[in-house]
Amino acid sequence: MTDLYRAAVEILQENDRGSYTIPTKGLYPFQWNWDSCLTALGQSHFDESRAWTEIETLFAHQWSDGMVPHIVFHTPDDGYFPGPDVWATGRPVPTSGITQPAVAGFAIRRLFDRATDRGQAATRARALLPKVTAWHRWFFQNRDPEGEGLVAILHPWESGRDNSVDWDDAFARVPTEGIAPYTRRDTQHAAPEHRPTKEHYDRYLWLVEHFRALNWDNTRLHAATPFQVVDPGFNAILIRSAADLADLAETLGELGLAAENRAYATRGTAALESLWSEDHGQYLCRDRVLGALIDSRSSGGLLAAFAPIPAARAARIAQTIEGHGTRFRVASQAPDDPRFQVQRYWRGPVWLVVNYMIADGLARSGLAGASAAITRSSLDLIRTSGFAEYYDPRSGEPLGGVRFTWTAAMVLEFLALADLCQSAPDERWES
Repeated sequence: MTDLYRAAVEILQENDRGSYTIPTKGLYPFQWNWDSCLTALGQSHFDESRAWTEIETLFAHQWSDGMVPHIVFHTPDDGYFPGPDVWATGRPVPTSGITQPAVAGFAIRRLFDRATDRGQAATRARALLPKVTAWHRWFFQNRDPEGEGLVAILHPWESGRDNSVDWDDAFARVPTEGIAPYTRRDTQHAAPEHRPTKEHYDRYLWLVEHFRALNWDNTRLHAATPFQVVDPGFNAILIRSAADLADLAETLGELGLAAENRAYATRGTAALESLWSEDHGQYLCRDRVLGALIDSRSSGGLLAAFAPIPAARAARIAQTIEGHGTRFRVASQAPDDPRFQVQRYWRGPVWLVVNYMIADGLARSGLAGASAAITRSSLDLIRTSGFAEYYDPRSGEPLGGVRFTWTAAMVLEFLALADLCQSAPDERWES
């Protein structure tokens, strides 16, 4: 057992609250949706049962329409804003009213595949299958009104990439007037110059208050918001999860659930091609209100490699990442973009969870060397800078929260691939 492994396990246990984990003390004191699903992967390396519990706790707070909220406020804590009083969703255990990337299907498939207790894994996976399928169904019923096979996010927080350059133009349509006075808490825990701006926060809050005024009726929100963006990374995660859930359902004999998820994945994979940009060598977001692609080369367009995309597309994405030229991979915005900000949240920094999903997707596409290069870079970053929330891609400076849960979880995942990282050659591609 290496020192790095022990340090990662220590952080996961430190942030464990019994049946769920918090991302980090102070800055994020509740349970976050995709954090928990990715955290479970790390937990599975040392406590399989606890890993299943992490995801089960999240789905215990699924809404009756199938949505899984992005935050569950298990216990009161005034260190985070906006808290449950702002969301006012009326849930028995308070939750937010929006969702996050649907990575659960991928996570439970991976937990099942690596399980040593096969009986426990089958029982617990079988119980989660209809719940995760209901969430997938909710997406296509409420966020894909024209049935194109791709879903829209209605709030930047849903993407997990809160202040990405991708949202700037569409977000400009969201008003900043008329919101209730508020006091941010994030800038009390992390450097303000590394966080989203006040203008971003004003628009975030306008959308929350707007949706709250509609009583969080998910059948109405898509048509009622000025912000509708089809994010390739968000959709790739949903597509991959649907494909993985279909495989798992087939293994467990749940053929109806398998067929439903297979249909979502097949249609989504085909529709994802409408977001490809040959000029940029990656996928782009689309502003659904305008019907136009958004000229922004973010990690969201690289994260599309997580889905079962054509091998040629994956190879081009690997080439695009190679072309970033930063010391550490993968920058959340192309470094030669004038809007790139090396230390501001999702406008430049490296995030290990994104690295992990891109590396996984590239490996599945047969690009072992490209995947290994990201794995090596990620572990080098941790050895250089510790377990931070995110990192400067040029210097490796740690940014945001410290002793971060999903960073630790991803380190355990990357360490499991260490032999591959040491032995796989780097590929090189020609334009």
